[in-house]
Amino acid sequence: MGAILNLVERNLHEVRVDNDRMLFHIPSSSLFATDDVTGGIIDALRQQGCSSEDLVQRLAGRFAGQEIDETLRELIALEVVSNGTELTPEIGISRVERTALNTVVLNVNTGCNLSCTYCYKEDLDKPSAGKKMGADTAEASVEMLLRESPDEERYSVVFFGGEPLSNRPLIEHMVDYCERRFAEQGKQVEFIMTTNATLLTEEIIDYLNAHRFGLSVSIDGPKTVHDRNRITVGGQGTYDVVRRKVDLLLSRYRSRPVGARVTLTRGITDVETIWNHLFNELGFAEVGFAPVTSGDMSNFNLTGEELVEVFANMKALGRRYLEAALEHRNIGFSNLHQLITDIHEGHKKALPCGAGLKMLAVDHKGELNLCHRFTGSSMPTFGNVHGELKQTELTDFLSQRLDRTNTGCDTCHIRNLCSGGCYHESYARYGDPTHPTYHYCELMRDWVDFGIEVYSRIMAGNPAFISSYITPRKVH
Repeated sequence: MGAILNLVERNLHEVRVDNDRMLFHIPSSSLFATDDVTGGIIDALRQQGCSSEDLVQRLAGRFAGQEIDETLRELIALEVVSNGTELTPEIGISRVERTALNTVVLNVNTGCNLSCTYCYKEDLDKPSAGKKMGADTAEASVEMLLRESPDEERYSVVFFGGEPLSNRPLIEHMVDYCERRFAEQGKQVEFIMTTNATLLTEEIIDYLNAHRFGLSVSIDGPKTVHDRNRITVGGQGTYDVVRRKVDLLLSRYRSRPVGARVTLTRGITDVETIWNHLFNELGFAEVGFAPVTSGDMSNFNLTGEELVEVFANMKALGRRYLEAALEHRNIGFSNLHQLITDIHEGHKKALPCGAGLKMLAVDHKGELNLCHRFTGSSMPTFGNVHGELKQTELTDFLSQRLDRTNTGCDTCHIRNLCSGGCYHESYARYGDPTHPTYHYCELMRDWVDFGIEVYSRIMAGNPAFISSYITPRKVH
């Protein structure tokens, strides 16, 4: 009698697309079309574990013994079926020993010329009270990057605020400094900025274009939506000025696609109308949506019912994305585009994002924060660029989040795509950045299943879309 075979349910997840069974292999975030033999083996073992001899007998009327044996070997190698041997630990390391920093976020000014009602920035100030980062702190941040991670090929310097263009002299100083320093090291550097667009001029746009900035504009949609929360310090809506500046930006900016970043707050769930305005009417290359569920000011958080509505509307827009993809067009819905990229490339995340591992954010005093959302918060920082990076504290923190024991993430089928969710959401909601964001797990699982379905339909109907629009995202 051979070893007893059992299905390893925690390693597989099935999604039906019409009559096809798609097998999502959880440990590798890979997707396979399930053939009849594979489906037969899974169904048989799901009913009851048995020896390989018994399995061949049970399926003998449908498949040849050799076919069953070959498929079984593949499923055992994938650890979808267990023959009693110990399974490979899903996360090959039990703790993070070393960070691999390649990105620094410079919080160049706590001041902002707007007063958006929902802003999560805990260190935000009015323009006159803004605390600007000095050149010495910004330079020390870049030197820390080179010192801590000298072996990276490519680095990113992100300018953030407040409104980063309110400290334009520092940005220009740092572009010169970085282009010289990274070139000396034989390294590449790219610059990234999120802006509210209000301070843009032809001259600034041409400068950013010449240095190939990756730009995102914070804009919430048509005038009635945008002006609800994105207001001046004096309380006036900002849509009209932002619209003028965006028109100017998109007419002149040629070096890279420009994206729009939308914040969805209570009462705003109409994803399709917002996307249509920003993509089709204004001409942004991509539109990404950030639903607020754990903001510090709870009256801006989407209600549970609204969050369900948001995800339903995102799926409706996703169906338009699929329709366009089958016609070989990309409609710039970046939430779904990123999910499909992750599925296609088999991205497997042990941690939710690069915060602390690949990226740190620096405030105006040089304090090192997990990411830009934590600057000004009460969470302890991880050192200072004028002193030392607290590497041990940082790796201890990351290792704590890496450990999924006794959490809902341990057996969840999207555990390697979500990895417990955003640290800042956890911090804002539970007071603990290592706590998984359980409050929308079911919605996220459904969203990933939807992404698997869309990806499967694209691969079946127009695989050239993937090679034209997905794979090139890896190339800068």
